Amino acid sequence: MRKIFTITLVSAALAVAGLSGCANMSETQQGTAQGAGLGALAGAVLGAATGGSRGAAQGAVLGGAVGAGGGYIWSKKMQDQKAAMERATAGTGVAVSQTQDNRLKLDIPSDVSFDVGRSAIKSNFAPVLTNFASTLNQNPITSVTIIGHTDTTGSDGVNNPLSVDRANAARDYLVGRGVAAQRVATEGRGSRESIADNSSAQGRAQNRRVEIYVAEPAQRQ
Repeated sequence: MRKIFTITLVSAALAVAGLSGCANMSETQQGTAQGAGLGALAGAVLGAATGGSRGAAQGAVLGGAVGAGGGYIWSKKMQDQKAAMERATAGTGVAVSQTQDNRLKLDIPSDVSFDVGRSAIKSNFAPVLTNFASTLNQNPITSVTIIGHTDTTGSDGVNNPLSVDRANAARDYLVGRGVAAQRVATEGRGSRESIADNSSAQGRAQNRRVEIYVAEPAQRQ
């Protein structure tokens, strides 16, 4: 595992050095290449910390993409999408926010999204996803990341695949409403990222959640 991670980091470093030194590249192209390599390095480090060698590889790819584009932007379309989702989810318990790195975040609690131990989308979650799909189709350059979480009830052998299944169920619903599948990445984190005390029923309910992130990459000129 450590060997694979090391190879990933070395490859990313070589990419920075090699691409930025190409004589036939413009200043903008060199900056993009450097950003991609540095983003890959950062992504690999973060990915390895959370997901081992596989996380390092995925993090390098995502980090490289962000680095090449110069990060995320908060455009008028993103603001309009946030406002539309705030209207669509008013009174449902779904939290809609802008993250520090300019992504739109939907935090969907268990009483809206999934029943205990199940990955089938609940009837009151469906309208939220339908409205969400509509806003995504209005801004097709964005990418989506869906992360599933569980409480600590049960073993990792149950919770980890359950969290993945929940994320995949949300993705499949969006794809069924016209969102391109290649725009949507999914991940399950089991019970590893609790936000409340698992010793109470209320806390466990908070931990059983789905987080959806939407990002619009900045485009270098």
